[in-house]
Amino acid sequence: MTERLNSAQPYVIGLYRVVVGLLFACHGAASLFGVLGGAAGSDGGTVPAGTWPGWYAAVIQLVGGGLVLLGLGTRVAAFIASGSMAYAYFDVHQSMGLWPMENGGEAAAMFCWAFFVLVFTGSGAFGLDRLFARRSAEPEPAPHQAPVTA
Repeated sequence: MTERLNSAQPYVIGLYRVVVGLLFACHGAASLFGVLGGAAGSDGGTVPAGTWPGWYAAVIQLVGGGLVLLGLGTRVAAFIASGSMAYAYFDVHQSMGLWPMENGGEAAAMFCWAFFVLVFTGSGAFGLDRLFARRSAEPEPAPHQAPVTA
């Protein structure tokens, strides 16, 4: 049984990565473009371009979530996304109460830890990281050399 579970691990991590990346990218798209209900607390609006920290957080969410979703630069994108959510939790939410249930920071805390896990596990199955790693590991064919004539 344990052997079966272990053999499924890369696929489960891959699916986990896709779901977490998609949900994070949706947050960014909602804040930047007003889709999917718009920015949190804005009744369908968007975050004004260039405002700190909301607009920058939305860009990290959209780009970082997209990269994680695709499994491209997963560890780096997850590290940046995790850090941005830690910042959101401690800077925005923590001042409203100690516990996430009190301060509305459940999503920030969950995303922070979800991405932190991906920093250490990598993309799992289905990620473009693995596709590119496999390609770079394959030996390149020797270039055709013309015969030397004297």
